[in-house]
Amino acid sequence: MSDVEADLREQFTRAFEEADYPVEGPMELVPALPDGPGTRFSAGDFSMTAMEMAMTLSDVQEFPYGSVEELVDDLVEGLHEKDLL
Repeated sequence: MSDVEADLREQFTRAFEEADYPVEGPMELVPALPDGPGTRFSAGDFSMTAMEMAMTLSDVQEFPYGSVEELVDDLVEGLHEKDLL
């Protein structure tokens, strides 16, 4: 795992850990975000808001998620699939 991926995993976990799991869709994650959909995740050359990520990864996310770990794993996998990491 690269330093960028490890940093993003940590940021995603902190941002989404307070969500009420299981979550059935992306709108259920918004209340957990410190700056709502404008919350920005940045590491290395990667920088994207939660809203940008939701739009970019909408075709690869597999809701529902039963835990923050499942969500974070899927986010990172999706970013790899889209060649963003």
